Amino acid sequence: MSNTSTKAAVAFATAAIAAGALAGCSSDTAPGSSDAPTGAGTDAPAAGGTFTLWDPYPDRDDQSTWAQAIDACADELGITIERNSGNTGDTVKDLTTAASNLPDIAMVDNPKVSTLADAGLLTTAAENGLDTSSIQENILTAGEIDGEVYGVPVGANTLGLYYNPTVLEEAGVDIASVTDWESLTAAIQQVVDAGHKGITFSAVGTEEGSFQFLPWFWGADADLTALDSEQSVAALTLWTDWVADGLAPQSVLTNTQGTSWDEFLTGDFGFAENGSWFQGAADENGYEVIQIPAMDGGAAPAPTGGEFMTLPIQEDESRYATSAQIVECLANGDSGATALGYVAPTAEGASAQAAADTAGANEFWVQAVADAKPRTADNLGIKYPIISEQLYTAIQVALSGGSSPEDALATAQLEAASKLG
Repeated sequence: MSNTSTKAAVAFATAAIAAGALAGCSSDTAPGSSDAPTGAGTDAPAAGGTFTLWDPYPDRDDQSTWAQAIDACADELGITIERNSGNTGDTVKDLTTAASNLPDIAMVDNPKVSTLADAGLLTTAAENGLDTSSIQENILTAGEIDGEVYGVPVGANTLGLYYNPTVLEEAGVDIASVTDWESLTAAIQQVVDAGHKGITFSAVGTEEGSFQFLPWFWGADADLTALDSEQSVAALTLWTDWVADGLAPQSVLTNTQGTSWDEFLTGDFGFAENGSWFQGAADENGYEVIQIPAMDGGAAPAPTGGEFMTLPIQEDESRYATSAQIVECLANGDSGATALGYVAPTAEGASAQAAADTAGANEFWVQAVADAKPRTADNLGIKYPIISEQLYTAIQVALSGGSSPEDALATAQLEAASKLG
């Protein structure tokens, strides 16, 4: 990227999110309200000079709407923001390696915040002056550990259940009838009986697989601290039954969210679980979306995706005030999240997006994000990656027929407990 006043200096080995597709697969949509918070960071005058921002968007050059949003904040604050983009997939390693020269702001996938905080690389809102009071609580808690907040979301995305109206009409399925797992399974069966394919999703053996499983897991009222619970088994049994009965393809075992979406784009499938970042493509193809149903009805909580803007530790603590202003500018206006395809992190900003009906941040996705839940919720923090690894491993074992859902999840719980001590 060439230098501009956002100043994408060298693309470097920093901060990207392997789970970016799942957590922050951005297309084009949303941040929060136009009201800037009134914390220490906002009250203190911008210090002038140059501030560094690391982000994981090498595909967004200095002419992108995201770069323009950073430019606008730099101009507003009377400073220069030097932007570096990279995509190594190992945020923790990149920031640890750069520990003697940390950026003023580092954007990281929300589950990584707790890991970086535990490594002692991040400042808290109490230390850096960020006012987070306008951020929706269910989004903010992804960056909260033991009552301390370590970052601010630039926005959020989540998962929904897309469907192909043409396929459903040919199969005689009324989408209004899909209200719980039983009615969804019946609808998928009708689609298959009519000569089409049922449902596609990602059950790949990575964080993407866990991410896509969580709405069904939480929709059964399961808890991540008890992977072998009756509720957890019910959720995994739903998926294994779909594959065993031919309602979902074997390819779900290797599907990323991207390849799963490619399957859906063939026009053969009735349903696809996927993210808000595909809303634009869904519009182009005439697809619709509903919230993923919970086991006994209602909307299941889906996981939130998206990056947090964190303030790494600095030897010169006076820099925090201006860094906080940059973060607040990007998180509380209507440019940052919109530029990245996210729903705004503030209720006011999200409402404005819904009124504008932007793809990826229309009224449906605003509500879906409001109902969503962070993966590290319930104060899981750095425990989440360990639990997630055992969860997606169990999913792989069960869907491939290696063992029953009960046995796979029992093993997962034992392994998680062993690793967590």
